[in-house]
Amino acid sequence: MIRRALVCCLTLGMVACATQPKSPAPLPAPAETPVKPSSGPAEAVPEAQAALPPVDLTPVPFETARANFVRDTAARYRIDPAYIQATLAQAQIREPIIAAMSRPAERVKPWNEYRPMFITQARIDGGRNFLAQHRDELMRVQERTGVPAEVIVSIIGVETSYGRNAGNHRVLDALYTLAFKYPRSGDPAKLEREVRRELFFRDELAKLFELSALEKLDINTLKGSYAGAMGMGQFMPSSYLDYAVDGNGDGRRDLFNSYDDVFSSIANYFVKKGGWIRGGTVAVPATLQAGFEEFNPTDWTPTYTVTELAARGYQPVTPVRAVNAKATPVTLEGSDGKQYWLGFQNYYAITRYNISKMYAMAVFQLSQAIAGKELPPA
Repeated sequence: MIRRALVCCLTLGMVACATQPKSPAPLPAPAETPVKPSSGPAEAVPEAQAALPPVDLTPVPFETARANFVRDTAARYRIDPAYIQATLAQAQIREPIIAAMSRPAERVKPWNEYRPMFITQARIDGGRNFLAQHRDELMRVQERTGVPAEVIVSIIGVETSYGRNAGNHRVLDALYTLAFKYPRSGDPAKLEREVRRELFFRDELAKLFELSALEKLDINTLKGSYAGAMGMGQFMPSSYLDYAVDGNGDGRRDLFNSYDDVFSSIANYFVKKGGWIRGGTVAVPATLQAGFEEFNPTDWTPTYTVTELAARGYQPVTPVRAVNAKATPVTLEGSDGKQYWLGFQNYYAITRYNISKMYAMAVFQLSQAIAGKELPPA
């Protein structure tokens, strides 16, 4: 999910930071603040991020950086440095991973082009079959966490085509490559961002060692995306550590083979990281009344009541059950012009999985289609 938004790796350390999923059908990671209204879609303006601490841009030789990594990781997680060194000796710098990370960022597609990449009849049918096959496990998780079964299935469908495409890169190689050979563009204006990304992946590599020790995983055989995301839900090592749960009570958190663990962990991520509300609304279509300007806040937190948004010209097309529910406006470029939505807390929770409003809308609408509901036009 790196191609969709690498920024999610820096802010979430997760999940949806994997490659674009392949599907059976052809398919191509607070307080209210005043902002200036924008006429463009919200997706075109990344979510505002907190200021980052300074980072040392002084080049460090590869061998020195690796030696420091072995020393620091051994001390941090109380792992035998000889084991870390021996494992890294088996890791490979993979040029295809560098090439994938070096590809220019894709233009931000409008919604009417973005949605068909993720919502096809094949993916809808696959989701319905997957839900039927694992209904018992999914319903147990839904009852326990409040996250609907179809939303969990939709995430797996978007990320890995229901587990069929979880990545074929060795995770050790992917993280080792990006931790020590993150591609440099040569542009001084981009250097700080590139160094921060390299340090992010170096931290993920350290956490892979911690994860393998805690969960008794063979670090040399784990497969995932070229960014190091793993399992059916594409968790980065840090998110595996922080949000994965033992769904079947066998004493392990297995996001590769245990459906109970996968379903429970995705739901736990939504609840713990995203603040998912049981029974809450995800999103509803809206209209923007004539004479009002679009409102596209760069803080995506749902901090505006429906009444406040109505004062800005936004009227929900379908009734909102909770009178005091708070939302954020969402603007999409549809086939027949702009579409307006109100995204509530559960919509925001999906954006924590991948910091993209269109990703969240794709997951939501795919879940609706899997549940048998009719979708609006793209």
